[in-house]
Amino acid sequence: MASSGEDTCDDSDTAPVADSAHLLGFSDEILLHILSHVPSTDLVLNVRRTCRKLAALCLDKSLTHTVLLQKDYEASEDKVKRLVKEIGRDVQQLSMAGCYWLSGTTVEHVARCRGLVRVNLSGCPLTSLRLSKVLSALPHLRSLAIDVSPGFDASQLSSECKATLSRVRELKQTLYTPSYGVVPCCTSLEKLLLYFEILDRTREGAVLSGQLMVGQSNVPHYQHLRVFYARLAPGYINQEVVRLYLAVLSDRTPENLHAFLISVPGSFAESGATRNLLESMARNVALDALQLPKSWLNGSALLQHMKFSSPFYFSFSRCALSGGHLLQRVIDGGRDLQSLAGLNLSGCAHCLAPDCLLRKAEDDIDPAILEALVAACPNLRHLNLSAAHHHSPAGPSQHLCQLLARLPHLRSLSLPVCAVADSPPRADRAPIPPTMRAVPRGFGKKVRIGVQSVPFPGPAGPQPSSVFWSLLKNVPFLDRLELIGSNFSSAMPRNEPAIRNSLPPCSRAQSVGDAEVAAIGQLAFLRHLTLAQLPSILTGSGLVSIGLQCQQLQSLSLAHLGLMGKVVYMSGLSDMLKHCKRLKDLRLEQPYFSANAQFFQALSQCSALQRLCLVSRSGTLQPEAVLAFMARCLHVVVCHLFTGESLSTCRSLQQALLRRFSTMGTDEINAEMETKNTHRK
Repeated sequence: MASSGEDTCDDSDTAPVADSAHLLGFSDEILLHILSHVPSTDLVLNVRRTCRKLAALCLDKSLTHTVLLQKDYEASEDKVKRLVKEIGRDVQQLSMAGCYWLSGTTVEHVARCRGLVRVNLSGCPLTSLRLSKVLSALPHLRSLAIDVSPGFDASQLSSECKATLSRVRELKQTLYTPSYGVVPCCTSLEKLLLYFEILDRTREGAVLSGQLMVGQSNVPHYQHLRVFYARLAPGYINQEVVRLYLAVLSDRTPENLHAFLISVPGSFAESGATRNLLESMARNVALDALQLPKSWLNGSALLQHMKFSSPFYFSFSRCALSGGHLLQRVIDGGRDLQSLAGLNLSGCAHCLAPDCLLRKAEDDIDPAILEALVAACPNLRHLNLSAAHHHSPAGPSQHLCQLLARLPHLRSLSLPVCAVADSPPRADRAPIPPTMRAVPRGFGKKVRIGVQSVPFPGPAGPQPSSVFWSLLKNVPFLDRLELIGSNFSSAMPRNEPAIRNSLPPCSRAQSVGDAEVAAIGQLAFLRHLTLAQLPSILTGSGLVSIGLQCQQLQSLSLAHLGLMGKVVYMSGLSDMLKHCKRLKDLRLEQPYFSANAQFFQALSQCSALQRLCLVSRSGTLQPEAVLAFMARCLHVVVCHLFTGESLSTCRSLQQALLRRFSTMGTDEINAEMETKNTHRK
């Protein structure tokens, strides 16, 4: 639908094809729906110039009202400037989140969109003076998202900028330096989202202080605040800075506060200010959503005193909440949990077990507790039970999967691998080690790794009778699924402290293999999938089933599948990738992984791929295969390869990529695209 910039047809051109199957024969309503999926830059700068009918439709207010440029890597500096010039007066919502390649002068053009109500500039280069210039021109702004980088100085904000900030009701602020940012100016805030990404040391090695700059502590009391959310990256400095934010809230807790959520990796000790804040919330507010650090809940009677009004989200991640306490404090507290949509019990090892201080990991859960939970929360859409051992007892209708099948509204589910095992192993039969089941020894006929050994699900073929299969059959609209070993820990976690000594897989997980993975193929609407620490993956045939049937899959994360010393699922993975046409993100964490020509050739068929991350201790890669892959997949903007290759090999590969993508092509448009891709890669 691109054009040369001239009208190629007039009204008379469209008449002969109006009754045919030509695109322009559709009604305006259908065409507007189709055009809504076209990137704004292409819509306004190219499609609009094809003919008069599309020229009018492309400028319809339903299409120009909202402009989403976040991570639109085709949005160059020139295109963004031209887009703002063309439709800036009509734009009310603009997101440029993650457009790190745009210069500060281009970001300044946002000031031309004077009717903006919502703007997201996270990831864009913003100084204090540039932010002041942009916000001074946006009198109608009510929602703002920005980054606060080193050197930010709130004293440089103009009076017009501060007047705009005083009317902002929603603020998302990512902190890369100890600062209050623009929070003191936002006196009408109803929703405050804080992301703490401050490093403990500078690049030069100097230790940072958690004390905020003089004059920044003049933070007003937020009596209109309804939502407070804080997510901390690992580091002592982040905890020190968030304490200063909480101290303001503890002095006088907003009466309209409905959601209070703090996500902290590791431990976060209580202070006098935080204790006062929690006590004040228990007395004065009725919450709809609650998430606290585990240390604030462990051994505390806080939940008994908290008041909830139509709650929609609870998170008790990694706290020592027992099954009895869960029933008593959450379910039996006289609270209406019909409205509860999200429940995070990740790392709560005792939440489905009776109160017992001597409980071991291999002990069974109490089905009555889970049954009471499911009955009390029938409308759950998001449930996280990962990072704990949840072993079901033998017996009909007592399995965890059978009970969760009563939650038809589930959209995201995270389970430990051992929780989907059909039944406990027999006491008189020792589990078969994976090494004995993978490849037969001796001089017998070798097993071909990667061939399909699991029947594809379908109406004509036989369907497995496992409890996991039945669970997925009853939640057909599941959008996100995580199946993670209860003892798994990533070598490179994002928002958790790294753990070097990982534990072996759970014994129950030994019975979960390719057949259970193949069952995931039932989820036709699945978009995000994580599989980690499944030791009994032998051929990867289940992955092929997922690739063939889960055509909506956009992100895939695989870690520690099969034998740790040998990648036995390479052929199955290669066959799977050939069918993943919408896959955008792929993360592989597997020791001894060989990133060879076979792997990258299969990956090249993922035409929508944008990000690749490979983490492989003692792994290898073929530089020529990487070069060929990057040449074929021009949409890839992130390529992280952490393997056992030498530093010189990695530097040579990096230089080769830079040389290749800086010299490819002579066409002006292609050269522009390749230059952008070079900078991102």
